[in-house]
Amino acid sequence: QVQLVEFGGGLVQPGGSLRLSCAASGSIFSIHAMGWYRQAPGKERELVAGITSGGVINYADSVKGRFTISRDNAQNTVYLQMNALKPEDTAVYYCNADGLAYNGKLFDSWGRGTQVTVSS
Repeated sequence: QVQLVEFGGGLVQPGGSLRLSCAASGSIFSIHAMGWYRQAPGKERELVAGITSGGVINYADSVKGRFTISRDNAQNTVYLQMNALKPEDTAVYYCNADGLAYNGKLFDSWGRGTQVTVSS
């Protein structure tokens, strides 16, 4: 069983910054990719940013140049630095990780989400 817990959401004014973090724990042998997704009311969940264990990164076009994803492989933790936030960034942000557990089974786990609200 692999658990993901997100931290760092909240209310911020347009143009402000927030830093999200997500820690994975449990029976983890290795994690391949970690990422952040978001879901706004009435919309589908979308990828915000992802990073592999080798450091390959991808971003949604809407956040390029504003958001930065990083990862601490030793701590099984992923971060999302969000700058120049816009009201349209308002959503529940979810952490995701996929990899291999000690029992030899692949896992693809999600956190419960953290609310980010950008409003004046």
